Amino acid sequence: MSDRRILFSFAHPDDESFTGAGVTRMCAEAGAELTLVTATRGQAGKRGDPPLCAPEELPATRERELRAAADILGIQRLYLLDYEDKQLADAEPEKIRTELVDLLRRHRPHVVVTFDPNGLTGHPDHKAISRFTSDAIQAAADPRLRTDAAPHQVTRLLWTPSLPPWEFGRQTDLADRPGIDFVIDVGAWREQKRAALTAHRTQHLAVDRHWFGKPDVDRLLSVEAYRQAWGPTLPERPMRKFLVDTPTE
Repeated sequence: MSDRRILFSFAHPDDESFTGAGVTRMCAEAGAELTLVTATRGQAGKRGDPPLCAPEELPATRERELRAAADILGIQRLYLLDYEDKQLADAEPEKIRTELVDLLRRHRPHVVVTFDPNGLTGHPDHKAISRFTSDAIQAAADPRLRTDAAPHQVTRLLWTPSLPPWEFGRQTDLADRPGIDFVIDVGAWREQKRAALTAHRTQHLAVDRHWFGKPDVDRLLSVEAYRQAWGPTLPERPMRKFLVDTPTE
């Protein structure tokens, strides 16, 4: 088991690529053990223009796109929880808590990354996975909850900031903004990020609108940022390195 373990918990296929593909690939190349949890198959999403699949084929198509992106980013483990897109907030709390606790205790991440409580874009599924993930982190550390795996305390929880990720590269004052606790130069992994976004072919309208349709796309792809929800005190803000204060077990 690696001494650097990160779990990403998101709602839809493509969330992982929009919110931090560069950092993910950077961590993979640094030897981190990466787990991605995706709560839905994005079956209520777009199919492309012109459509790339029939409506009933969209869940399987988006799963293939997600797996392709995960391979590009060096994610070793991918779990699809199979909840309904746009209905994640209605998931049975006990059920999804049990699923997430199982994964947290099995893979024992030091760092968990998810959406902020407002879901970045306000999407109800984003808000729901943020809430469910925080709930599961607390439950995973509670020895009174008995499972096959021992309790596990996550060291650091990171959120997406409220600023959209496609705007990071345009902000001259990004490092001075409250709530921006990590600012990472991912220019060296820009092409892998581009490839991961491109892998989500059914979502090309949103990808092009936010990223590839912009004249400064290279700059936009080169900066990523996170907010620390809780964890060890940061020696400075913003941090310029992502893998910090990582304990070994």
